[in-house]
Amino acid sequence: MQLTVLGAGAWGTALAIQAAQRHPVTLWARDAEQAKALQAARRNDRYLPEVALPERLRVTADMDAALAAAELIVVASPMAGLRGLLAACPGEVPLLWLCKGFEAGTGRLGHEIARELGRRQVGVLSGPSFAQEVARGQATALVAASEWPAVAELAVRAFHGERLRVYTSTDPVGVEVGGAVKNVMAIATGVADGLREQAEAAQDWANAPGLNARAALLTRGLAEMTRLGVALGAKAESFLGLAGLGDLVLTATGDLSRNRKVGLLLAQGLALDEVLGRLGHVAEGVYSARTVLARGEALGLDLPITRTVVALLEGRLAPAQGLALLMNRDPRAEI
Repeated sequence: MQLTVLGAGAWGTALAIQAAQRHPVTLWARDAEQAKALQAARRNDRYLPEVALPERLRVTADMDAALAAAELIVVASPMAGLRGLLAACPGEVPLLWLCKGFEAGTGRLGHEIARELGRRQVGVLSGPSFAQEVARGQATALVAASEWPAVAELAVRAFHGERLRVYTSTDPVGVEVGGAVKNVMAIATGVADGLREQAEAAQDWANAPGLNARAALLTRGLAEMTRLGVALGAKAESFLGLAGLGDLVLTATGDLSRNRKVGLLLAQGLALDEVLGRLGHVAEGVYSARTVLARGEALGLDLPITRTVVALLEGRLAPAQGLALLMNRDPRAEI
């Protein structure tokens, strides 16, 4: 199969490397100088410097040339670039996107953007996955979700192998909501972990949110994710799968998680601008949190963790105040 991956960031490069073990792959970079450097060095020195590009992986900045023979297109841009790339791609070629989050301004998920553009034969590839591990060939499982089963099966043909398992789903709404909301919950978990580190250093146990608190936060975060997803038309069981619980656990607890890092730095008392400056990469949860809250409130949903994260990001709450606010909510039935 001839694959084209649009976007030469960490995740696009990692999947292109894996697919190129079995298929001819073209990796498109928006910047011509970056494409030239990748092609010459045969590695992505900015994002994945330790992993060589396979011989069957071609890099170009010419989009027409990249799309010319594609049998499957994979969009590996941040959410902000999805609409433009969807519009630029030929409508007859099946397409998957990797981005997780909501579109700024419209608040749309990927499948909603595709529907607005009249695109068919599209879907999302998601799940618990750090690009660095995928590029190295470390064991990973993903889920390909589409209203068109043939598109999900194409993802299996393209990527499924000994080190990368790809499951299929007919619930792109659930997979996309899971991929977007878990980033918000990872910020909350990072804040709690950062507060714990500080309190433990001072042996202030009463104010140290421990592993019990982390477990509670993840569980209640999953409940918020599920409530929003079901209200938007998702299947509840999708949130117990790879793109729900799986991606939530990875992003909220993994040391490679950018969104968790945001929470850790906020817990140190840094302002959001300084946090993002130190991060140096996109953390989709920072931009998704307000949209998650707005879409939930429009549906009459109570999303207390999301609401607290938004207040933290906007500087209206200090980290310790946010934790206290969640712990002091009125008792209620769990389900």
